[in-house]
Amino acid sequence: MPSTKTLPLVKDPERLESRLKEIPPVPGVYLMRDESDRILYIGKSKKLRSRVRSYFRESGNISSRIAMMVQQVCEIEFIVTDTEAESLALEANLVKQHQPYFNVLLKDDKKYPYLCITWSQEYPRIFITRKRTSGNQKDRYYGPYVDTGALRSTLHLIKRIFPLRQRPQPLFKDRPCINYDIGRCVGVCQGLIAVEEYRKMMLKVAMIFQGRTQELIESLHSQMEQAAADLNFETAARIRDQIKGLQSLSADQKVSLPDDTVSRDAIALANDERHACIQLFQIRAGQLVGRLGFIAEIPSVSPGEIEPGNILQRVLEEHYQNVESVEIPAEILVQYELPEGEILADWLSSHKGRKVSIVAPQRQTKAELIEMVERNAEYELARMQKLGDRNSQAMQDLAEILDLPELPHRIEGYDISHIQGSDAVASRVVFIDGLPAKQHYRHYKIKNPEVKSGHSDDFASLAEVISRRFGKKKEEERGKKAEGFSDITDKPDLIMIDGGKGQLSAVVEVLREMNLLEELRVVSLAKQREEIFLPGESLPLPTDSEQPGVQLLRRLRDEAHRFAVSFHRDRRSDRMKRSRLDEIPGLGHHRQKQLLAHFRSVDYIRLATLQQLSEVPGIGPRLAQEIYNYFHP
Repeated sequence: MPSTKTLPLVKDPERLESRLKEIPPVPGVYLMRDESDRILYIGKSKKLRSRVRSYFRESGNISSRIAMMVQQVCEIEFIVTDTEAESLALEANLVKQHQPYFNVLLKDDKKYPYLCITWSQEYPRIFITRKRTSGNQKDRYYGPYVDTGALRSTLHLIKRIFPLRQRPQPLFKDRPCINYDIGRCVGVCQGLIAVEEYRKMMLKVAMIFQGRTQELIESLHSQMEQAAADLNFETAARIRDQIKGLQSLSADQKVSLPDDTVSRDAIALANDERHACIQLFQIRAGQLVGRLGFIAEIPSVSPGEIEPGNILQRVLEEHYQNVESVEIPAEILVQYELPEGEILADWLSSHKGRKVSIVAPQRQTKAELIEMVERNAEYELARMQKLGDRNSQAMQDLAEILDLPELPHRIEGYDISHIQGSDAVASRVVFIDGLPAKQHYRHYKIKNPEVKSGHSDDFASLAEVISRRFGKKKEEERGKKAEGFSDITDKPDLIMIDGGKGQLSAVVEVLREMNLLEELRVVSLAKQREEIFLPGESLPLPTDSEQPGVQLLRRLRDEAHRFAVSFHRDRRSDRMKRSRLDEIPGLGHHRQKQLLAHFRSVDYIRLATLQQLSEVPGIGPRLAQEIYNYFHP
């Protein structure tokens, strides 16, 4: 049967020329795909045909990164728009949705925190998070904020100024908690405040993170005067206290500019060959109200190919796609000229409803402001480089200690946690390039029936976990090619077992049975003297506990221990909660979960009346009577 594999366009000049002629010379967005229909790159242009054709010219001035991408393009799609501003908005949305490899994208590495307001809920919550993902588009994220301490202090003060919802879930079923008694909450859990009134208060809080604190203070002044005129002095006093709190919140820092009535954003970056650290200062009425930070990956091969203006353009496009129109400033100061600054300015102007200008200042006060932002970006880059150098040095030292052929890119650490065999669990933690990769962490419940309360077996537990971790992968590979890990993307370069020679021997034995001992490098780290043991060796390696490679293994071991212990405590706590409920006839695991979800604790179940027990979903009158009789013999 002949192959249906599609050739790259650069190897099929006739089809390439035909495809280019189909693209119209109008504004729009283009998508480049490879042979597997994966999107490689998304771009926009005033004239689609000219821009796309420029990629395939021999004399085209493109970077080696883009040249490598062009060699893989098998199909080009395009979407025509009416205006350049529409093409900008469409491109930003498509890039955010598909995240093509060859687009310079902001890296979501949880380095900086966001502030979230859950507008999707009837009574919105406000909290700090490092993960900008939401199941509902109504939820609103502000940030990412560089200064985590300042953000936490701000949120703490806001919760003292405004009596906001304090807990994700109510503490009690039929009464508010102590936060209501001391005036820190308005009784959201019991519906003691109307939804509309609470959401109006939350809108005031949102204004603070939109940089509109001064506008909020002026609005509260008007409300205070009106309350005083209506002889409602209690309300006026409460608003007065809110104004004082907001004034103390915004009195920390000022930025000297000739016109402090104009709202501005100032953006600058510092970069090396791999990353760009971007800082964005939000200045409102002469005050620095926010300092945001972004990390952009630069997959270029040489420093000369880095285009700072393109990076700043991408950051601004992604940032303003996620803000409300009132948050867009009248003026944006940039470190470098943007390649499509006019298009961005037009789109922002139409989104805001007022003119927005983008300026690259060269002298006087505005240029000094950009220099200050750039210095902050340089400090952040230096911190990142220092951390990277430390990890690189540690991995090089570890490779020398263990005589590894290459640096250990992915290291996995395993540990067991239990109390005399009860609630035995295991953990797997993963370090990539010397840093925790928490998305790859895993918990294991030990299934061995011999491991139970009063009888522990760490050797058997570790053997079980390693067998479960690699046995499934092994089976998946057998149908593809010879036994091994050649196609598995999560193959570890090193496995670290928390323990001594006994634990290591148990793991080595199970890897030998799976014929994986030659492919996987495994060591153990003993706690007492921080000694490293290798398979088949009776003596530890001659190392210093303070050298970088050993410290890296210690960080991995401590993280595996922390992760295992926290899971063990959760299981033990859950078991202790259910221990009394297990004794009630007819009350299975599912109904126990329903009871605890409804009453929150065994103590509240004990205090519940027969009628309250009957109201729980899945608990009928007969079972409710059994539960009540158990706690009231």
